[in-house]
Amino acid sequence: MRVRSLPNIIMMLLGLLVLAAPAAAQTADSGGAQPTAASGGLEYGAQDPSLTPLVAGSVAKLQADGLAAAPVDAPPEVQQAIWAANKIIGLPYVYGGGHGNFRSRGYDCSGTVSFALHGANLLRTPLDSGSFMRWGLAGKGSWFTVFTNPGHAFAVIAGLRLDTSPAGDRGGLHGPRWRPVLRSTQGFKARHPLGF
Repeated sequence: MRVRSLPNIIMMLLGLLVLAAPAAAQTADSGGAQPTAASGGLEYGAQDPSLTPLVAGSVAKLQADGLAAAPVDAPPEVQQAIWAANKIIGLPYVYGGGHGNFRSRGYDCSGTVSFALHGANLLRTPLDSGSFMRWGLAGKGSWFTVFTNPGHAFAVIAGLRLDTSPAGDRGGLHGPRWRPVLRSTQGFKARHPLGF
């Protein structure tokens, strides 16, 4: 039997910890629970400067490239959600997309909202639109509002709509996008995370 050196054993153990950490984070979400320490949006592309634009004030701004600039006056969680969502903007609509481990070649409506909230460390596991009806707290939030019904979900984050549906958007493109105008919220329940 060959004995491994101590540095090799330590490296193997660290590698196992890195692999086990995401699985440990995929626990049931209580909806209104306070976030736990995690990488948040950094894990999902917020480290890329092209995905992390800022704008003065407290309202997000849609840029010409289709990405959103996060407001400098927003809490870090709001900025992280916007920057995480920027990572998936322009990907195709894929039914069920984003519901495995948040990563997908495309996203559906609730997968898109889940991805942004996970980027802010406000959601541990992806939710479908029906589950969002019971998530968080009832009503509009000051920074995040998820509008949901059994068949569709979209979010308004710092005043900007994140949606896979082109409703109200002349561009007519489906899939995860920041939309330039709000849409009707009739028939939707408004939910928001605790503290936001």
